[in-house]
Amino acid sequence: MWNDELEELFLRTGHRFRRVEPRRRMRDYIRGLLGPVGRKNGWQLAEYAGHRTPDRLQRLLNGARWDADELRDDLQHYVAERLGEPDGTLILDDTGFLKKGTTSAGVQRQYSGTAGRTENCQIGVFAAYATTRGRALVDRELYLPKSWTDDRDRCRAAHIPDERAFATKPDLAKAMVLRAIASPLPIAWVTADSAYGQECRLRRMLEETGLGYVLAVPKSQQVPRFGRIDHLFSQAPNEAWERRSCGDGAKGPRVYHWAALQIASIEDFDTEMPTHQRWALARRSINKPEEIAYYLAYAPLGTTVEHLVRVAGVRWAIEEAFQAAKNECGLDQYEVRRYTGWMRHITLAMLAHAFLAVMAADAAAKGAAETVPASRPSPWQKFGGSWQLATHPSPLTSPSSAHAH
Repeated sequence: MWNDELEELFLRTGHRFRRVEPRRRMRDYIRGLLGPVGRKNGWQLAEYAGHRTPDRLQRLLNGARWDADELRDDLQHYVAERLGEPDGTLILDDTGFLKKGTTSAGVQRQYSGTAGRTENCQIGVFAAYATTRGRALVDRELYLPKSWTDDRDRCRAAHIPDERAFATKPDLAKAMVLRAIASPLPIAWVTADSAYGQECRLRRMLEETGLGYVLAVPKSQQVPRFGRIDHLFSQAPNEAWERRSCGDGAKGPRVYHWAALQIASIEDFDTEMPTHQRWALARRSINKPEEIAYYLAYAPLGTTVEHLVRVAGVRWAIEEAFQAAKNECGLDQYEVRRYTGWMRHITLAMLAHAFLAVMAADAAAKGAAETVPASRPSPWQKFGGSWQLATHPSPLTSPSSAHAH
């Protein structure tokens, strides 16, 4: 089944490679990313594929003619088909890739949330898609600091397209949201951390497109007519805080105290009838009540607080996707310096990770089907107002053995 599914994925994406040679090298590369390769760099992937040198795989990343954005579109179709659900959530976040030197596209000393400090690194902005069936990375952009975009000669040396001007990380995220809306991915919600949630332009764009959101914001976030969001919730009565789970984590349910306040009903952008509600939410640690996180939300009328809390909890899925894609598919183990090579490697690693996500979802669905107990008549029956054990035989007991008893 594993090989059959992988061959189907290759057939689905092979048309993006017009010549046989890059098509074969793409297959070798994906198989290597999925294989038991210690470090998924050029030499080790080439050795796993049976190549004498990494030249052909490096040519796939740097010189062959194919479009990583077209392959990204195929990836989104694949994820939509195999993991898509109407209530799907798009998650926005970035991750760092530690690098030495100054020639890798976009590299500079900058804060990396992955490292938790300022490091010499590249930053990739990503979108992940999550449903109850699974989660996968579905889009990516390389963040280019002004130290790069202001130096066009440096950009050309790294093969960065001339049209790539400076864009903030939220701007890159907005572009990915618009692409996701235009894709087959069924999306109802968007969630992100406060680096993205504090951007009013992003929130406004989501409202205009009709997507619901639950976005983390900093404690200094201003709430119209109420002031700072932390001051707003400091006035909440004790009974406003309710114990709720925002989903399961590695150690079981993630349980916090949550408080939620409706802010205003919002009319549809084509009518004057209220269709959505704005909310402010706060999540307080049970063991450390001084630790409080804040959110702004936008949801269809009738959405429950419990549902908003669940959407907020989905944000952790992108952290798990980053970890899995790095540990299992070599997302961060590339040796390319140019912009084109980065986009291609990252897209191929995302495709490999999506394949693993689909296989895990299929295995979980199969396991659930196999563990459904066979239906059988209840041994309890009611006769004349009192409960008695039924005299009919169990379907797992033969009639002859039943009569013997």
